[in-house]
Amino acid sequence: MCAMTYQEAWSYLDRLQFFKIKLGLESMTGLLAELDRPQQQYPCIHIGGTNGKGSVGATLLAILRAAGYRAGLYTSPHLSSVRERFRLGDRYISRDEFAAISEKIIRILAGRQITYFEFTTALVLLWFAEVKVDIALLEVGLGGRLDATNVVTPLVSVITNIGLDHEQYLGTTVGEIAAEKAGIIKLDVPVVTGARQGEALAVIESKARELGCPVYLLQRDFTAELHRVEKGLWSYSGIKRNGEARMQLSDLPLPLRGAHQVDNAAQALAALEVIRSPFPVSETELRKGLNQVAWPGRLEEFRHAAPPPGRFLLDGAHNPDGARALKNALRDDFSYDRLILVWASMADKDIAGTLLEVAPLAAEIIFTRPESERSARPETLRDLLPGELRDRIRTSCTDSVRAALDLAMAAAEPDDLICVAGSLYLVGQARQRLLGELVNKP
Repeated sequence: MCAMTYQEAWSYLDRLQFFKIKLGLESMTGLLAELDRPQQQYPCIHIGGTNGKGSVGATLLAILRAAGYRAGLYTSPHLSSVRERFRLGDRYISRDEFAAISEKIIRILAGRQITYFEFTTALVLLWFAEVKVDIALLEVGLGGRLDATNVVTPLVSVITNIGLDHEQYLGTTVGEIAAEKAGIIKLDVPVVTGARQGEALAVIESKARELGCPVYLLQRDFTAELHRVEKGLWSYSGIKRNGEARMQLSDLPLPLRGAHQVDNAAQALAALEVIRSPFPVSETELRKGLNQVAWPGRLEEFRHAAPPPGRFLLDGAHNPDGARALKNALRDDFSYDRLILVWASMADKDIAGTLLEVAPLAAEIIFTRPESERSARPETLRDLLPGELRDRIRTSCTDSVRAALDLAMAAAEPDDLICVAGSLYLVGQARQRLLGELVNKP
């Protein structure tokens, strides 16, 4: 019988946020040893990279689920409820499961301090063992080499791409960051990657050679092409064996918006090719799964019917590469009269480089500040706009996300698009305000 309630477990976890990010595996490996090493009880796919990790994970989950496997997915951060991080197929961890496993971890810790992410990682590894997943999909939290998830030996490692993000922890050059991301590569474990920058790819391939791992590179060893005539469909040519691809698929569905999602979907399919022996998936199951992929808060479009109405696009772009993908999507995949941005950023990000990718498209920008001690001041963000943009774009500032959304809806005409972006914390609070909780079941 669990003595701890969900609220008590959540409160305990929330207090761990006061302990700053700590890279290193000593605490994690020691704790998991005391918990009987749950990560060794099931196979997994380990997903790292700068952007696209969640989309790859969501795609893998949908396809494996369609094929009848009990697949678990661990992602971070969450939008509004911590339970969003823990999924088994189409369900999230229950409140009772969360509380019971939290109590077990707290009892083992006996007062020792670990970080928020170490706790959630231990929790998910235990939960996956308890619910007997067939396969776990684990998204790296930060970097890779010293990330708390890097306690597994996966069937395949996926490194989506390499960009500048979290420089204070991972390094200030693409090469330094690539070395941290490549830290998830394990002896003899195949690597699927979309990291095509010369410096980043060289680091990944060097590490893979050192450990005897084959590397499958997007658009070299497997390819993907978006159909320009009929958007939303794409083609995949699989990993080449003796110069030929065994998997050739056309007119595949792409439910996630944005041309960049073709790369993410292709890496998911390549990973499935690598593990096809223990986890075969038919073409019918693959297509069914692709049709069911959903990833809230990433180019998520909807209309808010309650007065005042508004057409919204939520996107978690929070670094320059993510903002560039958002900019391209706004230009190529969405039609609107005026673009109204609701924007926020964490102060420890490249706030200027991220904002200036998207700001030139906007007619109006409302700067705000989600509830987080890391949030940049709205006035600081506005001051980053160069003079010519400040002269052309109407701007306003508010510390309230609710007030920012109200201002945007009041300003929007029926054919305008309100884009909420710059921070996943902002997207989470905005989505909760506009659509309610993503996790509703107990």
